[in-house]
Amino acid sequence: MKFPERLVTDEEIQKAGEFLKRGYRHRLRVSGSEEFKGKVGDALKLIKEAGFYEYLTAYIKEIVEIDGFTQLREAEAKIWANKYAVQNPVDAASLFIQKAHHMKEYLEGKLYYGGDAERRSVEKRIEFLKALKNKSRNGKVIEECERLLKSWDESVYL
Repeated sequence: MKFPERLVTDEEIQKAGEFLKRGYRHRLRVSGSEEFKGKVGDALKLIKEAGFYEYLTAYIKEIVEIDGFTQLREAEAKIWANKYAVQNPVDAASLFIQKAHHMKEYLEGKLYYGGDAERRSVEKRIEFLKALKNKSRNGKVIEECERLLKSWDESVYL
């Protein structure tokens, strides 16, 4: 048995859920320019440092560089990201965790978009930033986590 290529039908989503319950993790791919891959790689290092890499790879198969708007492609378990979304590795890492949370809720059959869902995904992003801040030894990363946390604290999402 193989993890479903697409996640559209109830059967495909249920099958994916069964894989995840058994501990399945994707082999995360990054597609795009060398600069994009490097920036995503920096964000992935931070995700590993914070202890969230397994969470990310449970729900996301691939991060793809695009020219348009950054978005989660639920049917493919992919994040489409533009070059601007990955310029700041701390912010990019927290965005990827937020998108993984959206994907988790999609697979669980929860309403994964809109007011309450957006609040829950922002809470996951904040949880990640706090974990990274506490685990990092890099002063610049810690400062950026603090800046982003302050920004989210002042946000309308919470």
